[in-house]
Amino acid sequence: MNNKGFNWFIPVLLGIILLIFLPGLLGDSMVKNIDEKEFYGLVQQGKVNEVMVYRDSFKADVYLTKEAKSELQKGEKKSDPLSMINVKPSPDFVLTYGDLRYFQEKFDQINSKLPKQARMEFGKSQGFFSDLLFTALFWIGIMALFYFVLFRKMGGGAGGPGGQIFSIGKSRAKLFDEKDKIQVTFKDVAGLEGAKEEVQEVVDFLKNSEKYTKLGGKIPKGVLLVGPPGTGKTLLAKAVAGEAKVPFFSLSGSDFVEMFVGVGASRVRDLFAQAKAKSPAIIFIDEIDAIGRARGKNNFSGGNDERENTLNQLLTEMDGFGTDTNVIVMAATNRADILDKALMRAGRFDRSIYVDLPELHERKQIFEVHLAKIKLDPNIDREFLAKQTPGFSGADIANVCNEAALIAARNSHESVTKQDFLDAVDRIIGGLEKKNKAIKPSEKKRVAFHEAGHATISWLVEHAAPLLKVTIVPRGRSLGAAWYLPEERQLTTTEQMLDEICATLGGRAAEHAVFGNISTGALSDLERVTKQAQAMVTIYGLNDKVGNISYYDSSGQSEYNFGKPYSEQTAKVIDEEISKLIETQYQRAVSILTENRDKLDALAQKLLDKEVIFREDLEEIFGKRAWDPELTEKPVSSLDNPADAGNVLNTES
Repeated sequence: MNNKGFNWFIPVLLGIILLIFLPGLLGDSMVKNIDEKEFYGLVQQGKVNEVMVYRDSFKADVYLTKEAKSELQKGEKKSDPLSMINVKPSPDFVLTYGDLRYFQEKFDQINSKLPKQARMEFGKSQGFFSDLLFTALFWIGIMALFYFVLFRKMGGGAGGPGGQIFSIGKSRAKLFDEKDKIQVTFKDVAGLEGAKEEVQEVVDFLKNSEKYTKLGGKIPKGVLLVGPPGTGKTLLAKAVAGEAKVPFFSLSGSDFVEMFVGVGASRVRDLFAQAKAKSPAIIFIDEIDAIGRARGKNNFSGGNDERENTLNQLLTEMDGFGTDTNVIVMAATNRADILDKALMRAGRFDRSIYVDLPELHERKQIFEVHLAKIKLDPNIDREFLAKQTPGFSGADIANVCNEAALIAARNSHESVTKQDFLDAVDRIIGGLEKKNKAIKPSEKKRVAFHEAGHATISWLVEHAAPLLKVTIVPRGRSLGAAWYLPEERQLTTTEQMLDEICATLGGRAAEHAVFGNISTGALSDLERVTKQAQAMVTIYGLNDKVGNISYYDSSGQSEYNFGKPYSEQTAKVIDEEISKLIETQYQRAVSILTENRDKLDALAQKLLDKEVIFREDLEEIFGKRAWDPELTEKPVSSLDNPADAGNVLNTES
């Protein structure tokens, strides 16, 4: 409800109620019904003045003479409510007749013998008030639709209180200026040294532009933040808004999207007009892939696509005739591969800053920021926490800290302990622990050997990831899980990938070696090794028979192709090589487990007894790994890139 204007809702509601109940209030519902015998008696007595016959409803309204009406109302102080206005009064009786022809002949026969004859007229059953009601409801519905849909939803959101339809093309960006005190600064952004340095330079451009322009340099027009979800792209933008001390316009890419043609382009024009009026200024567009997707890839809707019109207008505003160099556009996305090439060129987004997942020392800094708000046990080691969370983003680390605080409160601890953090990491990676889940002893034994098979193979092959923890306690949808800590590497060799496939197949191989049959518990393992083998053959060119050929398309163009980039004969060879590669490593895993059957049985029995085992338990059974480095841990990174296989925290289940 808008308190500044007149509220039409209550008058409209009262009008609808009045129109619905007006006929009843005027007496239509109080009219007495009579049958044909009574009607003919009234006609014979000369009391009927007029009869209105409705052919479509087999009803008739009977109007008495003045004398008969006075006699009928004798002794009652009752008057017709319509007698004071120039409207036909309501009938005195309502008659329901049968056959119209018989009814008319009988009426004429009696009426012809009377000195003062009654009139008979014919009409439609719907009266004045019914027509008025339907007409009024129709127009009220039209006006309500027009008011609420167009004026309220479209005008109000863009133009603020009192906004009307003419403000639909206005920008929805939220402005932060010197009046708004933004609490986030660069001190709150931990771990992103390289990205933070480049973004700080953008702020310095606006504060001390003469420092750069006097040497002939130009201020960059656009900065694109690219990286996996949760790495701090939007946080960097908030820090820029808090540090820049210039007008900062913040909005999402979806704010330009509308069902009406031309609205998105109009909002882009209005956004840049506001920014130029307040220049120097910064525009931040979060999730720019909503409007910046490459043109012409999926244009099934026709040539006049609204999203493409919006993108064209954005391209023109960023680098076209009459552009202002004092307006810098910042944008963030995790789908840079699908952005239009014209948007990515120099002169529009001059700088592309990759915000990567944090490494070991960066994770330690992020923990320092989030742990400052938590009541901690004095013995908490930040270095240890950073080592336990390889491949975690900044958002994941914040979630770990919050989850650890919740677990500590659930266990009635006075402070958050080391075990609370370990439980939080397990909860986030593996899911909720389900100790009460009913599992048959035979199934529990199979799960124990399955997980022991993973642990055994990963311990006995050189390039498999070192083991952290194995459990047969159900978590989430899995009946057991194993955690591994992969080493940091930017390149992966064929031998390393083969060892990883062999270790992943160790669970099913253990079932085959011990029980002589296999189960459905290796679904996630099979899915992983299949994708990894496909990547070796079709992407990385690591197969001798297929050769040094890659069918990977980094541009994303193949997403909309309906055909394969190779022939049917080549497809057959690829399928054969993938199957051969996986089966070879499976037989290798079976062979290793058969040779070390006593150690496999000992490890599985320890799992059944303790339910959770750690690296130290494997060292007791197998001894130390010959190829392990000294007891120093290396920093671990994780990249969401097909070229960086093996650099993620593996959870086998």
